[in-house]
Parts: sequence; structure tokens; C-alpha cells
Amino acid sequence: MWAMILKEFLELRRDKRTMAMIIVLPLLLLVIFGYAANFRVDSIKTEVVGPSASRVAAQLKAPFDVTEVEAGATESQAEDALRRGEVGVAVVTTASSTTSIALIDGSQLFTAESAVAATQESGGLLKPQILFNPTLKTSWVMVPALVGLIMAFIGTLVTAMGLVRERQTGTLEQLAVMPFRPSDVIVGKIAPYFVLAAVDLILVTVLGTLLFGVPFAGNVLVFALGSALFLFVVLGLGVLISTVSQTQGQAMQMALMTVMPQVLLSGMIFPLAAMAPGVRWIGYILPLTYFNMISNGIMLRDAPFTSLLLPLGVLAGMAALVFTAAVLRFRRDLAPSMPKPAKQAATPAGAAS
Repeated sequence: MWAMILKEFLELRRDKRTMAMIIVLPLLLLVIFGYAANFRVDSIKTEVVGPSASRVAAQLKAPFDVTEVEAGATESQAEDALRRGEVGVAVVTTASSTTSIALIDGSQLFTAESAVAATQESGGLLKPQILFNPTLKTSWVMVPALVGLIMAFIGTLVTAMGLVRERQTGTLEQLAVMPFRPSDVIVGKIAPYFVLAAVDLILVTVLGTLLFGVPFAGNVLVFALGSALFLFVVLGLGVLISTVSQTQGQAMQMALMTVMPQVLLSGMIFPLAAMAPGVRWIGYILPLTYFNMISNGIMLRDAPFTSLLLPLGVLAGMAALVFTAAVLRFRRDLAPSMPKPAKQAATPAGAAS
């Protein structure tokens, strides 16, 4: 029995990926939950418009962080700023009344809840009016995020495990001796996963709108573009993981270590604005963060295309970077299996032609 115990310890010590899961993952979860698990937003970007904008802006206290004061702007312009996601609260003032209307972006659930609580403590200075999610339903915010989570799960985990399975059965080595470029092999292999994830995207989106009453207020084509870019990123990550994994168990471990931070730090559960700065920056390098910006903005706020250029551009850059790395790694990984050209025998000097 002791010999078996010693053998298992030695096996674990040699398995660096399992050791990383045992040691690194608990520490990662501790840091994440310690610094990111916060639902109260202490700073909310706020725009103040109307005739009394300067006076009211001077009276606002935390969590309202006044970033713009426009005395000549109208309520319609304030709503547009909220729709574009530029601010979380837009205060509309009047010349005759001492009470101003605080337009609150309800698509940012925890930010909106903090804003509503602050208006109730303002001593009658602000009257809250919630837009885009008037009753602050959790399902309205979670469904757009769940669409991205399901695609991340399928794109990363299923793709990585599927390609590793083919490596173990020798299918990829057979493809290496055929006249295919590595990019052709990758696209051919991930195409079914892309279609499967796209079908799941449609199903989840449709069911979410029907079962939970989640609106789809924006442009379907822009939503499809953002979804496609996000899928290319997560599929590329799955290919990368498959090239450094020898077994399906290793692929699953690495995929989970890739997906879990996206769930916790993308703003899906904990708002990015409430995270400690040392942890928040991690969220801004995760693809799910930018897909959440797109899906939330389109489905709930009818965000215009121009306001989504940043997340769309970041996802496009990530897709290009990840796919380039996947192709290069895939080519190097299959190089030992590719037949080497035969050397030609040297012709003796002076031989008759």
C-alpha cells in the first residue's frame, strides 16, 4: 500500500499541469474572490445636463462621479449618452424645480442598484428613473452574458478535447502527410464547432427572450458580427490548448483554467467597476468582457454601432492574434510527423551526361 501511495505522489510531481490545478487554482480563486467579490459600486460616471447643471453637479456626492456638465444639453441627449454606455447616470436639471431627474442605466445591474440607493439618500435632490431595465431584473442582465459563457465553454473546452482526441487516435498525423496547409486543417477542424456554437447562440438568445422576457432592442447583424469574432477567439484558444496537451484530461484542465477567470472577471457576476484596480485590469484582457459589452449593449440598450467599435475592434485583434499563434503552434506541432524530402544522390564529377 505504501508503495502505491509513494508511486502516486511521484506521478503527481511529474504531472505539472495537475500540480498547477491543485496549487495555483485555489490561490487564484482566493485572490479573485477576495478582491473582485464586491457588488457595491463606489464610483459611477455621471453626466449632468440642463439649466441648473453646474449647481446640481456641485451638490452631488459619492458614488456619483461627475465627468461631464452640459448646461445646454437636453434630456434626449442625456438618454443617448446612456445608450452609448458613456455614463451610468445622467442627471437632468430644470431651472424651476429643486428636484432633478436621475436617468439610470438599468442594463448595468449593480451600478443601477448603487445609483438608486444613492438617490434615496440625496435628501430629495434626485428622483430616479431607470432606463433599459426598469424593474432591474437579474435575468435581463444574465441572459446576454450567458450567451457568451456558453460559446466560450463550447469553443474552448469542446474544441480542445476534440482535437486532442484526434491526436491520440492518429488522425492529425495522417493529415500532416497530406497536401494541406496548417491553416486549412485548423479551419476544417473547427468549422463544425463554429456551427454548433452558432446554433447554441441562436437557441439561447431566442429562449432567453421568450422565457424571461429579455428584450432584443438592437441590430441583429451587429450582434452576429460580435458573436462571430468572439467565437473565432475562443476556438483559437481551444486549438492552442490542444497543441500543448497530450491527453483529454490535460486539455480539460487547461480549458477550465482559461474559462473560469472569464466567468469571474468579465463583469458577468461581479461588476468591473467594483473590483480592486489590481484585479480589474485582468478583466480587460479577457475576450468575454468585450462580448458582454456587445451583447448587453445591443440586447438591452440598442447601442449604436459606433459605440461598440472598441469591443468589436479588440475582439478582432484578439482573433487575429490567437489564430496566428494557433497556426504557428499547430505547424510546429505537426512538423515531426511530416515526411522529409529525400536527398538526391550526388553525381560523380566527370560522369558522362
